[in-house]
Amino acid sequence: MTDFESDLAHKIDTKTKPLGALGRIETIAAKVARLQKRLDPEMTRCRLVIFAADHGIADEGVSAFPAEVTRQMVLNFASGGAAANVFARAGGLDLSVVNAGVRGGPFDLDGVVEAALGDGTGSFLTGPAMTHEQVDTALQKGRAMGAEGDAQACAFGEMGIGNTSAAAVLAHRLSGAALDDLIGRGTGLDDEGLLRKAEILRRSNARVGEIGSIPEILAEFGGFEIVMMAGAMIGAAEAGRVVLVDGYIASVAAMIAAGLAPATRDAMIFATLSAEPGHRLILDAMAAEPLLELDLRLGEGTGAALAWPLVRAAVAMLNEMASFEEAGVSDRA
Repeated sequence: MTDFESDLAHKIDTKTKPLGALGRIETIAAKVARLQKRLDPEMTRCRLVIFAADHGIADEGVSAFPAEVTRQMVLNFASGGAAANVFARAGGLDLSVVNAGVRGGPFDLDGVVEAALGDGTGSFLTGPAMTHEQVDTALQKGRAMGAEGDAQACAFGEMGIGNTSAAAVLAHRLSGAALDDLIGRGTGLDDEGLLRKAEILRRSNARVGEIGSIPEILAEFGGFEIVMMAGAMIGAAEAGRVVLVDGYIASVAAMIAAGLAPATRDAMIFATLSAEPGHRLILDAMAAEPLLELDLRLGEGTGAALAWPLVRAAVAMLNEMASFEEAGVSDRA
């Protein structure tokens, strides 16, 4: 054990509590200390970045909502009316929205960052969703965004009708989990809609043979917002920031990020277990245990925003909680 690890363990274990009594709060505190390479880490500011884009696969009838909802929801974010806005305000997070490729062109709004890669992806039922150039650009733009600012933590969310379909096929290709086990109701499909979605995704997956590299998988089945988010996770981790991973879609982005830049995994804290059935398989593939289980299935970074106070409290514990010696409390016999 290095001197740093020994000192960190001593600092946590000698707080005025039974050994390990704060459970995973202690684990979070240690993760942040290692990430910042200091025994008194700082954790006071968090950014929530929501990436939005449209998906060609939505035109195949895989969602309960029409594609125009993506644009409408970006306007809702910009005006402060979405759940993500509410949770960000409650937790003191700075929120920004990125147009990664929403249909209809630029928004021309102060609250929306313009980084569109196109007017939505292609339908991967009939051809590749993205070009290789778009994949590279999405990763580069996201990486730069993740490195921006002075926050100690970054939470990432998404908005894109049809993106649970893209996420399911991506997760299948990246993890090897059975495709059918990764397909859920998304925005609320009924039984008939779920059967139709599953059939379309099976056909889409069968269109492409075995492909080895992650960029090739992203070109075939990716989404602008998912790939850009993966790049942002890499950039944030490289800048020494905690990466708060939201639910199903964000966890697929995390899988992409960790596959492309393995060190990114050390910065990740998984916020929530989504009600989307395939999410547990993705978390298992990444050896990840989420902090919260609230039956969320909204996305938008809502779970990550709700987890932020726990991360902040864990670091406050490390920095402010007294030791047995400081408090004059008797230690274990």
